[in-house]
Amino acid sequence: MRGPLVVKRAFSEPLLLLAAFGSILLATTTLVALTMYASSIAEAGVRRTMETASFEQTAATISAPVTAETFPAFDRSVRAELDQAYTRPPAITTSFRSDSYVMPGQEGKERPELLRFGSHDGIDRHARLISGAWPRDGGDHVQAAISLSASSATGFETGDEFSTRGRLDPRPVKVRVVGVFQLNDPSGARWAGEQLLARGVDRGDFTTYGPLMVARETFIARFASNVNATWTAVPDLSALTPEQLRPMAAALGQVGERLKADGCDRCTITGHLPEMLTQLDTASLVARSTMLIPVLQLLLLAAYALMLTARLLADHRRMEVALLRSRGAGTTRLAALAGGEALLVAVPCAIVAPFLGPPLLALVNTLPWIRSSGVRLSPAADLGTFLVSFGVALASAVLLLLPALAGARRTYVEEQSARGRSGGRGLIERAGADVALLVVAGLAIWQLQHYGAPVTATAGGGLGIDPLIISGPALALLTGGMLGLRLVPRISKLAERLTSVRPTLAPALGAWQVARRPLRYAGPALLLTMAIAIGIVSLATASTWRTSQLDQARHQAGADLRLSGPADGPELGSLGRGTAFTALPGVTAASPGFRGQTEVGGESAVLIGLEASKLGEVFHLRPDLSAQPVTGMSRELVGAHAGRLELPGRPTTLTLRAKVDADLPLRLVLSDGLGVWRDVPLGVLEPGDNRMEVSLKALTGQSGKITYPVALRGLVAGAQENAANLTLTGLTVDGRELATPQVSMEADGTRPAVATFGPRPEAPLPVVLTSDLAASLKMGVGQVGRASIDRRVLEIKVVAVVRTMPTATAGQPAVLADWETLQTSDLAAAQLPRPATEWWLAAGDTTAAVRVLKSRPEWDVTPLDQRALAAQLQDDPLASGLQGALMLGFLAALVFAALGFLVNAAVAARERMAEFGILRALGVSSRQVFGMLAVEQAFVIGLSLAAGTGLAVVVGTLVVPHIVLTGQASAVTPGVLLDIPWAATLAMLVLVAAVLLAIVAGLARNLRRQGLVLREEQ
Repeated sequence: MRGPLVVKRAFSEPLLLLAAFGSILLATTTLVALTMYASSIAEAGVRRTMETASFEQTAATISAPVTAETFPAFDRSVRAELDQAYTRPPAITTSFRSDSYVMPGQEGKERPELLRFGSHDGIDRHARLISGAWPRDGGDHVQAAISLSASSATGFETGDEFSTRGRLDPRPVKVRVVGVFQLNDPSGARWAGEQLLARGVDRGDFTTYGPLMVARETFIARFASNVNATWTAVPDLSALTPEQLRPMAAALGQVGERLKADGCDRCTITGHLPEMLTQLDTASLVARSTMLIPVLQLLLLAAYALMLTARLLADHRRMEVALLRSRGAGTTRLAALAGGEALLVAVPCAIVAPFLGPPLLALVNTLPWIRSSGVRLSPAADLGTFLVSFGVALASAVLLLLPALAGARRTYVEEQSARGRSGGRGLIERAGADVALLVVAGLAIWQLQHYGAPVTATAGGGLGIDPLIISGPALALLTGGMLGLRLVPRISKLAERLTSVRPTLAPALGAWQVARRPLRYAGPALLLTMAIAIGIVSLATASTWRTSQLDQARHQAGADLRLSGPADGPELGSLGRGTAFTALPGVTAASPGFRGQTEVGGESAVLIGLEASKLGEVFHLRPDLSAQPVTGMSRELVGAHAGRLELPGRPTTLTLRAKVDADLPLRLVLSDGLGVWRDVPLGVLEPGDNRMEVSLKALTGQSGKITYPVALRGLVAGAQENAANLTLTGLTVDGRELATPQVSMEADGTRPAVATFGPRPEAPLPVVLTSDLAASLKMGVGQVGRASIDRRVLEIKVVAVVRTMPTATAGQPAVLADWETLQTSDLAAAQLPRPATEWWLAAGDTTAAVRVLKSRPEWDVTPLDQRALAAQLQDDPLASGLQGALMLGFLAALVFAALGFLVNAAVAARERMAEFGILRALGVSSRQVFGMLAVEQAFVIGLSLAAGTGLAVVVGTLVVPHIVLTGQASAVTPGVLLDIPWAATLAMLVLVAAVLLAIVAGLARNLRRQGLVLREEQ
């Protein structure tokens, strides 16, 4: 009879049974979905990283000197070790480079030009034939293919035959050129270690051409005389899982030692994959551990909601249990009934939840940041999900059982005497457990802030999830809500005093009811408070993450569009690049720039030179990083500018005449209308009159154009053996004579000298320093002092201090100076001008500009688009994975809140039917009764919304900035700022309040229908 009795007893309370079933089903389904989500995001993040990894990141190279005799054994050993280290055998190619051979016809020269031979497996897959065919082994002549660039430099063409001798091997080699090829990507990372193959010619102490590529068998038989062999392994990592990351990294790290143990003592292995795999494993672990934070918050909320329902069920059955006990039912019998009832609700949830998880995750796929990243979550139920589901369901059954067991020992008389007693404080509050939990939560949050992630080092030296840190935010929400309950009696008594003096009855009755029984309302209030706090913290975390990605992109790019590349090129010269870049579609402002490593006060720092007048448009500095706004920096960075002689019109040629009394190497410094400075060699001037012609058109490149006006800045003489005096005697522009400026120079021969076309001002160099560099130099804003920059002592003035400089990495010292002022300072010290290696552009929409740049590869420029970079950061599954987990937790928390409030309000109203009937009998109108009920519930709702919002702000401030990390699980630069979307938060609060008030209205309507029955019963 136990089974049917359990079923009959369970269905005697359909509302509470349904509430318990809904709570358990929601908890199991959401937690199963979150478990699937965390695993799927980790796998998607690893897969995405491997798909987008560059050749340089994934390839491993092993180099060793070989001969024809040793190569076969080394080759077998290398291939075996690499196959063992990877989960899948990698694609292995072997390349060789020979010793130097003399160019035909130059055997008798003391410094002849040289040739090299080479071999590369599968080069036909990375190059295309211009003419001829690929070389084969065999024949009297060595068949060779030559690159197009080497063919142009040497004159060798398909069909040519020649003979050459090695500098170390005197045996003649007869060569037949059978093909000319062109690499598909000569500047790609694959050829980073083979610059001769990419360029075709290497001009150093000796000029070397080649390599002439021959078949592998030919090279080993003819050229492998203690030459270097390189094995390159390119793995297929598309199926790599998070669990395989660290073992593969360890296996790759041992390849070198195993090769040496196998006899290859001089084998050298290089590659970045082990470090990348280790970092990715850490990032994957951190991502999964961070997603445990909303999981634990949801677990805590679900447990409390279920305990609240279980307590209501136990309270509702207190007299029934006491009667059963008085009739002989023992504790075991009562526990079996309660346990069977709990399992009757929990077991179906455990079975169903794993099948509801995937459809729930399908909704996550619709989130914008998941959909835009291309990640598709399609997990299926497996053994792990069923274990999680049954574990959560079993724990829920235990929580549902505990209140019933607690009251199973009371007799009927004890229950009667205990009815109606309700203190003003709960057991936890009386014991001070909420304060103790607050201390634990504070310790956990402090550790999170200290370590920067919920992962710490384990005793074994690895990394592991710290349970205390993970539980910190959830404990903070719980203890904050529990401490807030201390306010319920005080606020309710205050409300009672305020409403008692008013003539209206309903508010007074409602406030009196809450003040009389505060613990009855404490449970729903705590549930609502935690749910609201979780919801707002989830919104704040998602918004903070998105804002942080934009901040990172703006910081890394520095401008809307930053272009980097050589300052001079064949297609666009130094005076032609700026004209082309400023004409890009959408560009509204541009500044030439210099950015490079320098030494400041003995520390390595980044030196950035930009036009100060353009900082407000092109320089992205987050306002909180400096007390001085960018507009203020823009004004104060402008220092002394060098004099200039502006050339009239649009000249293309320039002729200078000068008189010197000794040999003097001389360079002309000029600038264009965009502020680009360029030095032009004028050669070595000989004693007497000298005439020097400068072609301005040659400075623009083949397709570049000058932005006028062009201005002369100065003449710089290099150091020479003897002292010399120079006087400028004439200046002609496009054949038109100009008034000769009074320019002269006295060079003492010990150091460079300079003569300027105008006054040479002397003033401190205004700079912006990072805070760490300012502290190192012991200088603050407004102070003037001396500092060593580029090993030259300068007088500088600090106009602003920033915590971190755009484009600089975390903790990297940096200096920002005005472009013109910096060039003036260098010119005054007879230093050549800094090249414009970067262009910082402002553009509302950079899409069209980037499209043009990609269509012009001959411009040799690398664009860094702030918008594209932000999209790339936001699309990283490991970085964005927390957002989906937060949304799942957020929605589940709101459902828990609504469900718990509905059940508590309905049960409370049903238990007070007799009370309402007595009030009606005493003459209280139904409207007043419903008003009293509305006041009671509105008190709970208002207090919960306010407390939840305040708690969310506190927890968000302490926690959120420390759980927003990069995709590599490192700290974010610039630092994370909490961003609470108040508009969305207010909308959520209004929506929650509307739903809860609608529940109250529904209950009131239900009571109105039962009003006549109440009056007849009374």
